[in-house]
Amino acid sequence: MSAGYEVAVRAEAALGEGPTWDPVGGRLLWIDILGSRVHTYEPGSGRRTVRVTGQHVGAVKPRVGGGLVLNLRDGVALLDPDDTFRWLHHEPVPGRRANDAAVAPDGALWAGTMRYDEAPGGGSLSRITGDGAAHTVLDDVTISNGTGWSPDGRLMYYVDTPTRRVDVFDHRDGRISGRRTLAVVEDGAGFPDGLTVDADGCVWVALWDGAAVRRYTPGGDLDRVVALPVPRPTACAFGGPDLTDLYVTTAATGLAAPPPLAGSLLVVPGAGHGAAQPAFAG
Repeated sequence: MSAGYEVAVRAEAALGEGPTWDPVGGRLLWIDILGSRVHTYEPGSGRRTVRVTGQHVGAVKPRVGGGLVLNLRDGVALLDPDDTFRWLHHEPVPGRRANDAAVAPDGALWAGTMRYDEAPGGGSLSRITGDGAAHTVLDDVTISNGTGWSPDGRLMYYVDTPTRRVDVFDHRDGRISGRRTLAVVEDGAGFPDGLTVDADGCVWVALWDGAAVRRYTPGGDLDRVVALPVPRPTACAFGGPDLTDLYVTTAATGLAAPPPLAGSLLVVPGAGHGAAQPAFAG
């Protein structure tokens, strides 16, 4: 087990999530889902910004050519470089909200949803392309969470949190098949949440109620545990100019006595070697 974390941004996010490195802006994007806020952090200067979204936001990703794509409660929206907001795929469903999302190697957004009451089977994972076309890839999902691809794009990793599993699919031309289990998080160790895949093809997954981030090899072996000072780390991503620093978002929601750093953005310098992530092609 290893530690070595630092505090990147001391914050009080209710449900910090979705760290994503924006190489063009030299900044980390992250969100507070329940606070309806998009945060940016520039490690080089320490500059921070906060934007209120007006409704719960599940994920934010950079776009090709500038601007952002947002996975929002009522659908997927675009924020242009001039701050113009417009819906790309508007599909409000009462009692449902957006959750984690990821950009595939081809530039499509794979956007997850879940019910506010976490009803089994109430969520989904959909593939959204730049023209606004949406295709449901997985239904019968409860809490759609971490999604990521192997460096060669041939495998997709996925978490539906209550299953306690990290699953892996074969991926080709925007389609997935051959679902199987990469790893199971044992009882008492927390629940798998957000994930990222490094340059070696290893899967790093944050453990909600597990106070740690784990790394699994492509063969499913647990080979590293990063202990953290908060019970609810939510997601992780590599950032910095060389993609060697592991950023971890955290949550305070649901804790009777949140520890001081719950809701902050943490970083583990020199944790590994991240893989460059594509921007949304839309």
